[in-house]
Amino acid sequence: MASSRTSKQQRLIDAAVELFAAQGVTETTTKQIAERAGVNEVTLFRQFGSKYGLLLAVIEDAAIVSQMGQTLIEQAGQTSSIYSALRTYAMAYLESLERVPDVVRSIVGEAGHYPTENRKALGQGLTLANRSVAEYFQTVIDRDQLPTHLSAETLASQLNSMLLGYAVIELTSEFHALWHDREEFLENLMTLFLHGAVTPLPDITAEALIEAPTSETIADLPAHLVHQILQQGKKAGPQAYALTYVLFSAGLSPSEVVGLERSHYVQDAHYQLLQIGSDRQVPLNQWILGKRYGSHIKNPLAQWLKSRKDANSALFLSSTGEVISEAELRQHWQDWTINHLTPDGHPPAIEQAQSTWCIEMLMKGISITDLQRLTGLTTPQLLSYAHRARDKAALEQAIRLDQRRKPQ
Repeated sequence: MASSRTSKQQRLIDAAVELFAAQGVTETTTKQIAERAGVNEVTLFRQFGSKYGLLLAVIEDAAIVSQMGQTLIEQAGQTSSIYSALRTYAMAYLESLERVPDVVRSIVGEAGHYPTENRKALGQGLTLANRSVAEYFQTVIDRDQLPTHLSAETLASQLNSMLLGYAVIELTSEFHALWHDREEFLENLMTLFLHGAVTPLPDITAEALIEAPTSETIADLPAHLVHQILQQGKKAGPQAYALTYVLFSAGLSPSEVVGLERSHYVQDAHYQLLQIGSDRQVPLNQWILGKRYGSHIKNPLAQWLKSRKDANSALFLSSTGEVISEAELRQHWQDWTINHLTPDGHPPAIEQAQSTWCIEMLMKGISITDLQRLTGLTTPQLLSYAHRARDKAALEQAIRLDQRRKPQ
């Protein structure tokens, strides 16, 4: 770690960073580095063994993986948010690499010229840097009894590999459309690590499914129709867009939506939620059926509130500036969906927004018990949604299997 280095070691590292950035690793000599650092060349060999040993120290110093990993371990017992700790680590990792972009470009571009033993040493150095991050993962996994499909060390190596890959792409490629900006990359990365890109459907027993009322038809809306309705809301104005966003991102009933007040919207840099009554909170999802609608900070609801100039405490307003009524909300819904039909040929019903959200949450892996806490719905109602979620999961699996089949 950098804190244990001598003054001469740090001067050599700083000199190497300057020269590697200016003329590349291959063209830089140990003599040049020693002269820039104001030390004897013998001192360089004594401290680092070779130019490539010094390169490893430069990488460790630039990426500060070990230091940040140690910080994570210290945070493990102090923070209740694994999201916050990991995002802080990821941000620091990327910012450290972005401070030496020319060094990163040089290392990537010249790696093929390194002798085999030095490439092995480079790989070993990166592996060692993962261990403190893996220790943090293990601490949190044990503390919170988190179910994981991969070992802590594998999780750490995957995280660091993705961060390094992002830095390499950003610093060596000027034009790409892989992500909009660093914030989007980090949010997607946190979602992938903390929630999983594809989470298995919760294990619902056969007995529980048999008990569910099958006479009630649960009709969710297909993804393309949901996105079309959201676009209609967007065209209708900031409040309409915010209303459609809330309906599809929080799974509220029409009566719950019209009862919302400004104070019920809770937002910070890491999450946003709505307070329903005195004892229930519901998160607002960034992702709706595979498409992202803003971030926790910038989204249709936040934009609507930002645009308002009135002092009314209600979250949504009628055409006369009063609290919106359920009848007016239903009329808005009809306006947004007037030219759209469900797969069975009927106009979409506003209640189907809640059904769509519940089924999507079940397919993402939420348990029946947790979904009941979020929605306030009864277990029989939710088991009906589980029937539909299992049907959709079976259909998607069949489609994936067909798509994987290779032509003969």
